[in-house]
Amino acid sequence: MPKSNASYHHGDLRAACLRAARELLEENGSSGLSLRAVARRAGVSATAPYRHYADRDALVSSVAAEGYRELAAELAAAHPSPPTPDDLAAVAVAYVRFALDHPALFRVMFAEPCDPEDGDRAEATAAISEYVITLVRHAFPGADPHALSTGVWALVHGLAFLHLDGKLDTSTPEAVAHQVQATVQALLTAFAADGAEA
Repeated sequence: MPKSNASYHHGDLRAACLRAARELLEENGSSGLSLRAVARRAGVSATAPYRHYADRDALVSSVAAEGYRELAAELAAAHPSPPTPDDLAAVAVAYVRFALDHPALFRVMFAEPCDPEDGDRAEATAAISEYVITLVRHAFPGADPHALSTGVWALVHGLAFLHLDGKLDTSTPEAVAHQVQATVQALLTAFAADGAEA
């Protein structure tokens, strides 16, 4: 007797659920994201997503992990291993651009509760953290890479949310790039000058 549950006929239920979740995010933000809504969008039974996700937090964690991997790829595409502060500023622009291009995903990545045991999400965030530490090591070889990378990430992340929340000019990509580059370069120039005086 054939199974009546539509999910049995689905080639890749996990991927379908992630795709459906991303579509719902783009349309309604995180408020419309639930396992039931994802099941409807994916065209499977209401219980099918539970085969891969214990609850909404687990689904959100998987969506966030996917977002972190995409962000890491875009940062690496901006510059795989920036050796100078100017190159670091270009990577900062790519970070803010990602936030503006994927606002709902970005908010889920950083502002939504998640499954703290999700290894996929932890691995994806660790990759971005290591990437930022590597950038700082190259651009400022004498600095404490962990402390400075935290400061740089906090600055760029703050710029991303200030742009997302309409506190800074987002009228053109050029305006965003100028604001981000000028801010990051000002901070890094001040840091370099302070280090030279020490």
